[in-house]
Amino acid sequence: MIERRPIGADWVSAIGLGTWAIRDYKRAEEAFLYALQQGIDNIDTAEMYDGGRAEEFVGRVVREFGRDNVFITTKIWPDKLVSKSAVLKAARASLSRLGVRCADLILIHWPNRSMSIEDQVRNFEAVYSEGLTRYIGVSNFSLRDLSTAVDSTRGAEIAVNQVRYSVYHRELVERELLDFCTRNRITIQAYTPIEKGSVARDPMLKRIAEKYGRTAIQVALNYVIRHERVMAIVKSENVEHIRELLGSMGWRLAPEDVQALASI
Repeated sequence: MIERRPIGADWVSAIGLGTWAIRDYKRAEEAFLYALQQGIDNIDTAEMYDGGRAEEFVGRVVREFGRDNVFITTKIWPDKLVSKSAVLKAARASLSRLGVRCADLILIHWPNRSMSIEDQVRNFEAVYSEGLTRYIGVSNFSLRDLSTAVDSTRGAEIAVNQVRYSVYHRELVERELLDFCTRNRITIQAYTPIEKGSVARDPMLKRIAEKYGRTAIQVALNYVIRHERVMAIVKSENVEHIRELLGSMGWRLAPEDVQALASI
């Protein structure tokens, strides 16, 4: 069963497909198309991933599957936030590589520490006011940065904060961001949720997985997406891995197992 999470007025699959460090684009295209056919409908990329080749790859997948059937997220590098014109130039270049007129979601990839959050968010907001994206958001923002960003927007709302979150990296989300994001209708996108596959070797995860007839990776992902405002972004380059990702949805860990995983 495909679980879904809200982004603005949209509902997209709780598992999304990441494009960072793809090694074999041909193989990845087969995997992505299979995932889309199964109902995983959101893809995450960024202008800096492989010098723009990842965006071009997403464009090929979208052309094959159909634009209306894919929720596209891309990200703009912080050095482009210095002015509205620089932001717009970067966004238009991303859209050109993606082969679309408008993204569904564009994020600030990292906060630019050479300028205030207020100024960079107001410059960035131009991608929304110019119709280049349906939603805006941020990535790698602390609670303080996110709160400031929310207060800095004028015509749009922050829809997403994409941050690292897994059974091994919990504190930022669980102790700081989750309550604020829930109250402000901001969805958390978890990147590196399976820690580059290392969770597959974790003895506790493997032990809990046996209880449910699942894999350790499925347990690790289920732990992350158990929250109504959290989705996970996972890179995959093969169909078998996509099948495993699909099996992370549609069930829930028992409270005692959540507690055990929270003690890692």
